[in-house]
Order: sequence, then structure tokens, then C-alpha cells
Amino acid sequence: MPSGPNYIALAVPFFFLLMGVELLIARRRGRRLYRLADALNDLACGVTQQVSLVFTTAILLGGYVFVYEHYRVVTFAPGSALPWLLAFFGVDFLYYWWHRLSHEVNFLWAAHIVHHQSEDFNLAVALRQAIGTSWTAWPFYIGLAALGVPPLVYVAIQSFNLLYQFWIHTELIGLTPRFDRVLNSPSLHRVHHAINPRYLDRNYGGTLTIWDRLFGTFEPEVEAPVYGITKPLASFNPMWAQVHYWLDLARTTSDAPHFADKLRVWWQRPAWRPAGLAPSPPPSDVTPASFLKYDPAPPRRLLAYVALQFVLALAVAVLLMVFGTGMPVATRVALAAFVLATLTTCGALLERRSWALPAELCRITLIAAGLLGFAHADLLPVYAAGAGTVGAAALATWLMARRGALAPP
Repeated sequence: MPSGPNYIALAVPFFFLLMGVELLIARRRGRRLYRLADALNDLACGVTQQVSLVFTTAILLGGYVFVYEHYRVVTFAPGSALPWLLAFFGVDFLYYWWHRLSHEVNFLWAAHIVHHQSEDFNLAVALRQAIGTSWTAWPFYIGLAALGVPPLVYVAIQSFNLLYQFWIHTELIGLTPRFDRVLNSPSLHRVHHAINPRYLDRNYGGTLTIWDRLFGTFEPEVEAPVYGITKPLASFNPMWAQVHYWLDLARTTSDAPHFADKLRVWWQRPAWRPAGLAPSPPPSDVTPASFLKYDPAPPRRLLAYVALQFVLALAVAVLLMVFGTGMPVATRVALAAFVLATLTTCGALLERRSWALPAELCRITLIAAGLLGFAHADLLPVYAAGAGTVGAAALATWLMARRGALAPP
């Protein structure tokens, strides 16, 4: 089955290079755009999504290929530019409606909310993605297969649409009114991520702004945005970030007195509440000066340790993204489990949860056991590096525990 290159995986080095450039420029301007704990959580959410795609991309793309091969109504001549034009405008138009409905329909918002949880706005936020959005977006795009857009063209254009949106997650570029007439910009996307009442549910476009103008959701930036979600997540745990709104919907479903409302919960707007339950509070006016961000302020030693563990998890995740399809299933599962366990304990450590230290020690023990199980003469360099990492992690964990850095605040 044709899939083409993984453009997101190939772009990872450029993502980090541009984040470094953004950080340097911000420091020269005397601005603090990044908080390490928040940025690590942004990246952890994105890594979680990419790891999940290692197991599901074949299913999602396979469905597109099946429709294209059996149900397409148009076949374009080889070398024609028409499928590229159709894909460019079609992907962006369908992205607009998927994105808009993901803010207006509860079960779609449950997946998309992950991208909006950060209370900062920087390039790391662009990589904060949800596991569920690949599944909720798929039905919107499948029509392009029926219209004859070849799978490789679809993959390339959809990847371009997502990659374009990376650079618009920054506060360093000011107002660009002429540019905004056609293309999405940082200014317009700051509005989209803001929780100021006048900014809610605006600017859904991916690459183009024409859809927002046509369908009445365009809003320019006129006041300083405040970022996040109206009911703050207050957590740096990437696993909790992925599931918390689903659990909120489940609780609301359970509490709804009427059976019809138990079903309606999942299709209504996020602000809707069933009859008999307290109404949702209206969005409050906020300003950057008055808004208090979630910031448990972990010690620097702990931040350094978590950053190291995250880098190791990221390296394994990129390995999975690039080479995962050629790996045995058991190897993919083991590596994915390592990544997800590492990201979970990293979040718990940043929040200094009471269960963080036992979980981290358990994780290290399991990694050591796994390395012993996979030890082989041909893999001695890998085994030695892994064993050294486990030993260093265990020593650092023990030292920080003795100094109280892992104790709950």
C-alpha cells in the first residue's frame, strides 16, 4: 500500500531548530515565551499522538486507498495538476469544517481540546496534538478519495497543510493585515487559541482565511490574547490531557436525569448542559495581567532529569516513526510502552505527585529487565548504552529523592 514518506518525522529536526531560534529571539527581546515544564508537556502530547499513529496509520490510509481504488468517480490523467489543485483547496476546506465542528460538537472537542490546553503560545504548542483527532478527521477527508485524489497526493497535501500551521504558533510576529487577507497568520491563530470572550470560536482556517470570511468566523486580533481552555487542565500529565474531557462527558452522561439527554451530551456544544444540571458559567473577561497560569515550579534538578528522560523517549519515538512499519509487532509494542510510560512518569514528576517516585522506580526496573531480556552479542553496544542510561536514571532518582526534589510540594 503506498504511503509515501513520513513528512512529520522528517521535519522533527527543523521543528526543534525553529523552536531554538524562537527562544533566542524572545530572550533578545526580553520576553519569556517558554516554560520548560509546559513545553515538555506540549511535546509529550505530540509524541503520544505520533506513537499511536505507528499502529493506526495503515488502517486510516488503507481506508482511503480502498475508497480511491473501488469507488472513485473521477480518474485524472497521469501528470495532471488538477488533483493537486483539488487536494489543496479540498483539504483546506474540509479541515476548516472538521476544525470548526471540533469546537462545536462535544465528542469532537474531546479529541481536539488537547491542542488548546497550553496556557503559553509558542512553536512547541503547534506540536501538542491529540490521539483521537486522526480518527475524527478521517471521515471528513475520505470524500477526496471518491473525487479521484490519489493517496500520495492526499498525503503530501495534508502534510503540507499541517506543516504550514507550525509557524503560526508564535507571539514574535505581530499584526499582518495584508497577509491575513488570504493566508493564515500568527496573529489570526493567536485569536483562535485565546479564551477572551470575543475570541472564542473564531479563525478555524488551516492555510487559507477565505473559509472564515465566507462562513462568518473571521476575527482580527485587537486585544491581548489569553491562552488555554475556559476550564483549565491544571496538569502536566500527557495521558490525563488526552482523556480528561472524555471522562467529563462520561460523568455528565451519568448525571443527566433524562435518557435522551444522556445521548445528546455527546452531540451538543461544549457549553450545553442537560436539564436538571447546573448550567455552565459564562466565559469571564481575562487579561494577561490577571490570568494565573498553572505552574507548579518544579526544582531545576528535577526539570533537568525530566528533560533527559524526555529526550530519550523522543529518540525512541522518532525511531518508531521512521522505522516502525518494518519492526516486529512485539518490538513496536515494547518501544511504544517505553515511550508512554516515560512520558507519564515525567508528567507526574513535574507535578511532584505522591505516586511519581514509585512509578519512576518501577519504570526503571522494567526497563532494566527488558534490556536483560533482549541482551544479545550483536546488540552489546545498544545494551551497554541502555544499561548505562538505566543506571544513571536510577542514581539520579535516588539522589533527588534523598534531597527532597521528588517529594510533593
